[in-house]
Amino acid sequence: MGSMNKTLRLLSNGEIYDLAKITKELASKGHPPKSPTGTETALHPAPCTSWLRNLRLSVAFLLILPLSGCRISYLFHAAAGQFRFLYHAVPVEEVLQQDSLPESERRRLALVSRIKEFGENKLGLKKSGNYETINLKEQSPVYTVSASPRDKLTLITWWFPVAGHVPYLGFFDLEAARNQRDRLQAKDLDTFVGRAEAYSTLGWFKDPLSLNLIQGSDLNLAETILHEMTHTTLYVKGQGEFNEGLAQLIGKRGALLFFEETFGPSHPAAMEARDAISDEILFSTFLGSLLSELDVLYKTEQLSYGLKLSEREKVFARHLESFSGVKNLMRTKRFAGFGQAGLNNAYLMSVGLYHRHYGLLEKVLAQKGNSLKDLLVLFRDLSERGGNLMDRTREWLNAQNAQKAGVSS
Repeated sequence: MGSMNKTLRLLSNGEIYDLAKITKELASKGHPPKSPTGTETALHPAPCTSWLRNLRLSVAFLLILPLSGCRISYLFHAAAGQFRFLYHAVPVEEVLQQDSLPESERRRLALVSRIKEFGENKLGLKKSGNYETINLKEQSPVYTVSASPRDKLTLITWWFPVAGHVPYLGFFDLEAARNQRDRLQAKDLDTFVGRAEAYSTLGWFKDPLSLNLIQGSDLNLAETILHEMTHTTLYVKGQGEFNEGLAQLIGKRGALLFFEETFGPSHPAAMEARDAISDEILFSTFLGSLLSELDVLYKTEQLSYGLKLSEREKVFARHLESFSGVKNLMRTKRFAGFGQAGLNNAYLMSVGLYHRHYGLLEKVLAQKGNSLKDLLVLFRDLSERGGNLMDRTREWLNAQNAQKAGVSS
């Protein structure tokens, strides 16, 4: 394999990812990070020896896997971005002892450990060293690129170690994301470039908080942390709809429980959480109806490819018009931007990863006495049986309903 420097260097499509060089560059900039006001602080980067070693071993391991040159190039892009993000992380406890953040942000930062503890003790989420550090540097978003055939409701997937088949690619650079989008569009695919506020490394690294998380609302902070903790607790390779759907449910229901138990049911964040769940159910129902109509259209064999594409535009227009009425029933603005840039299969299926099956999972939760901890036990058991977990979920729910119907009769 050659020397370590060689294994950490890759040239592809005119881009060089050299982690040894990145390490040297970052080390030369190892002064304490500046606070948002521009004043120097006494914060120190968190110890990085362990994760740096893990990163290098992981990168070296990737080079012996049967991946294409483009796939390896992408992995180096992701590794380099993660490396930079981790390098500037500082311990949360140190930040809380400083006056470098506005009071609202310090308050939210102090709330993180309480959210984590609640998730671990009350919801059955896995304990980890995540979110004990924070990167105070202004961060560019993580951009996700998704693709779908124009006449099918399915997402293109990419296979990677650990995660298995995933229905999107993540980029730390918008230009790289757009380049990937253009390559996919050249293959006559629908594409969508989205933004992610947070992500999980599934336990491979101790994930830091990002500054944008504590700059948002209390509810968004709690939902996001519990969502990502769910991924660390239960993640099934190649089952994006299940993984994101479950994390969405636990993030929302868990956040509501947290605020109700911590601050009381009349606390503004608790009331906002209830409104958010109400809107989630409305949107999930609307989206399911739209996707069902498209599915019937695409599976109509008598229609040509071109006719399917022209007919789908009519479906898009009709449902966008009906969504105006749905928005009037919503209590929050969370879905106000839906469809503003137009609709296509990649966009709808990407949105569907998180929202399509919310209503179904709510029904399962009700069957488990609204216990998120018991829900996790159920899904852990179902995941061990193999197969498509959304199908397994429907089968389990149907069996429960049939059993209740038999008892009542």
